[in-house]
Amino acid sequence: MEHISKIEVRYAETDQMGIAHHSNYPIWFEVARTDFIKAAGISYTNVEKEGIILPLTSLECKYKKAAFYEDQLEIHAKLTKLTPVRVEFTYHVTRGDDLIAVGKTGHGMVSKDLHPINVKKEHPDLYQMFSSVLETA
Repeated sequence: MEHISKIEVRYAETDQMGIAHHSNYPIWFEVARTDFIKAAGISYTNVEKEGIILPLTSLECKYKKAAFYEDQLEIHAKLTKLTPVRVEFTYHVTRGDDLIAVGKTGHGMVSKDLHPINVKKEHPDLYQMFSSVLETA
């Protein structure tokens, strides 16, 4: 499953040249990831109510073209890896037909005291939901 979130580059997100600052991309990835999880059938809030948090364990972003103030961007998010204790999302940031950036985030599935949780065993419904939207190609 792919989910698309739409973002307009705000003035505060740009540098003196009017180009979107590189530090905004992880924030846009978070917006897309949150929207993706909601579209899959559960909110981040409800995942946390189940006692699971998803801290960031890795972040990658490759910038292809500049994004500018007031650009209308689409953040394409997919769940691309799933294990009982980890998930990985990939992102493509586009402006029309232009590829602006590609990225990836890895997340552990842990309890609030940061101990890994085997979600497949302890929360099989949630694991099945993630499995059903996993992009396998």
